[in-house]
Amino acid sequence: MVEDKIRYSDADLAEFKELIQGKLEKAKYDLDLIKSAYMNDLNNGTDDTSPTFIAFEEGSETLSKEANSQLAIRQEKFIRDLKNALVRIENKTYGICKVTGKLINKERLKLVPHATMSIEAKNMQK
Repeated sequence: MVEDKIRYSDADLAEFKELIQGKLEKAKYDLDLIKSAYMNDLNNGTDDTSPTFIAFEEGSETLSKEANSQLAIRQEKFIRDLKNALVRIENKTYGICKVTGKLINKERLKLVPHATMSIEAKNMQK
């Protein structure tokens, strides 16, 4: 009897696929929110306020745009990672550590469904 399974069962893969698709939908929705906030018409009704306040508004606006841009970039990477995880599910290579070749712990995959390395491999990197 083999102690280390080589891959997750089709039932497990189907469960992970459902989990990832749910996270993917939410991630796309969140990205749309970030983009709409970034593209939002920034007229906050400050036309008749003091020039000093307007200068603060513009500085805040720039920071907000930078923060939104960074959020959008991270969200796009997360979406790409989730899509790659779906490809690994289709190839039946999902959940296999790219460093050790062992199965990644199921609980880890539930928390980080796009993980490609086991905790053991992550710790070896440090």
